[in-house]
Amino acid sequence: MTTGSVHSWDIATAVDGPGTRFVLFVSGCPLRCLYCHNPDTWHMRDGRRMTVDEVMTEVVKYQRFIDVAGGGLTISGGEPLLQPGFTAEVFHRAKQLGLHTALDTSGFLGARASDELLADTDLVLLDIKSWDPVTYRHVTGGEVTPTLEFARRLSALRKPTWIRFVLVPGHTDAVDNVEGIASFVSTLDAVERVEVLPFHKLGAPKYAALGIPFPLENVPTPDAALVQRVRGQFADLGVPVR
Repeated sequence: MTTGSVHSWDIATAVDGPGTRFVLFVSGCPLRCLYCHNPDTWHMRDGRRMTVDEVMTEVVKYQRFIDVAGGGLTISGGEPLLQPGFTAEVFHRAKQLGLHTALDTSGFLGARASDELLADTDLVLLDIKSWDPVTYRHVTGGEVTPTLEFARRLSALRKPTWIRFVLVPGHTDAVDNVEGIASFVSTLDAVERVEVLPFHKLGAPKYAALGIPFPLENVPTPDAALVQRVRGQFADLGVPVR
């Protein structure tokens, strides 16, 4: 019986895929993004072990509401591809119920996504956290290459994709860094939109509760002019941006 480490679940609208969605947050992530707002999902050991049957029992409670609202099921985290077997089985069961499925991932572990998992995935929410390798390592502690390879794989499959980019002043906002992502995304097929997500500090209380210093405590949120400039860089290359 397949089990996974689950942090929590919630019902969300218009932020984790189309419509109203059951969002399953799994525990465990290989990256340590400076701006992460869910530090309580970093470790698999801190999650609750659940079977796929237990997860689907919760999903079914909301199925009628989700169907009427044109939504579906999103697996987020943490990093869903740290638990690829569990993620794949939940998606397969969701598709048997006729639900739209969305995978929220950094793509860092994209090689772990089987063809079967992706076949049961209707939409990928792919975080491209930076283009410049040095910046990516500084911001996440990881390498950008696996994410770019995963993006190319999704493009070859013509898998509907939403690209997400977190805009952090002084960290990810360099013109060349944004230009690199925009140029890369413009070469991909099936990218429905890019979401430029302004950095925020809503997760700061979680760091305090865990006794962990928040790395970007003194970093300001981006102003409207910076957000507009970055969105314009994507739009100038014909990339649909929000």
